[in-house]
Amino acid sequence: MNDSSWGAPPSAGYAGGRLPSDQGPVPAGPAYDAHNAQQTRPMPIVPDAGRDFDDHDERDRGSAQLGGPLFREEMPQEPMPSPTPAPQPPPKKRAGRDLRAAIGVGVGLGAVIVASLFIVKAVFVGVIAVAVVVGLWELTSRLDEKRGIKAPLVPLAVGGAAMVVAGYARGPEGAWVAMALTALAVLVWRMTEPPEGYLKDVTAGVFAAFYVPFLATFVAMMLAAEDGSWRVLTFLVLTVVSDTGAYAVGWRFGTHKLAPRISPGKTREGLFGAVAFAMGAGALCMEFAIDGGTWWQGLLLGFAVAVSATLGDLGESMIKRDLGIKDMGTLLPGHGGIMDRLDSLLPTAPVVWLLLVVFVGAS
Repeated sequence: MNDSSWGAPPSAGYAGGRLPSDQGPVPAGPAYDAHNAQQTRPMPIVPDAGRDFDDHDERDRGSAQLGGPLFREEMPQEPMPSPTPAPQPPPKKRAGRDLRAAIGVGVGLGAVIVASLFIVKAVFVGVIAVAVVVGLWELTSRLDEKRGIKAPLVPLAVGGAAMVVAGYARGPEGAWVAMALTALAVLVWRMTEPPEGYLKDVTAGVFAAFYVPFLATFVAMMLAAEDGSWRVLTFLVLTVVSDTGAYAVGWRFGTHKLAPRISPGKTREGLFGAVAFAMGAGALCMEFAIDGGTWWQGLLLGFAVAVSATLGDLGESMIKRDLGIKDMGTLLPGHGGIMDRLDSLLPTAPVVWLLLVVFVGAS
């Protein structure tokens, strides 16, 4: 310990704060300092053995300057160990959407569909046409926003609605003719704009015409049969059951990714759930809802629906990933847009139509 620890001396020429009792005043000067240098030098203070010289000693020296004790009586306390946080349980899996809103919207749409199916078939044809036009608007809007692709909406909307009506009234021939005329209308309509981007715009337009209205036309062709209402209902039930089975099993047991680069949420276990649920529902529908159908045909139908619905969902996920979006729209709370509900229905419609024609005939 040195003098600086104590601060400046109270008076120049003194060896401390007071004079020795047996001596008179001591004059200050070089002679005195040289003679008494050894006597006035303070002795070093050695810390107690076993005691660390740490910040406690610094505080002790400060307290000594203020008249307090030079050393602390108690030994320094050991630092308290920090409490180990209790392990937290793993977070529960949550659905990516508002489940209540999704169920409410789904029930509402189901009521509209069932009512229009079994009251007046023509009303359901109108429902299909409206869904097609809204789906085309969502798809072309996202293409324009994210990629600057301007697929002409007017000829697509008019040709798409006409395609659905032609399929219901004239069957496959009417659907193909309407599809060809819609593609031609897209090519001509785009000629009214500057030529820059013509190829990508018309290509996207023809793709949209095939992807949305042409595939939806197979639902109208199913409806045209004598038991068409039950065929369409079977198609809808199997697709919804497949999606529900994939969601329920994948959410509870899914660990192995099905296509992580396309849709990270889908699992192989979910696909097995979709197949199992759809095959069970298919057996029941073909046995009790379709005239002339049998349970084993329902098993095959359910398997095909599960595969096509999954591929359709992955196909739209591929489009959305390319565009960098999560949903095609926001029209349906808890679901996204119309296209987010049509993704598994559209490619499944021709599969169901074809298998029903093979199993029980076209009418």
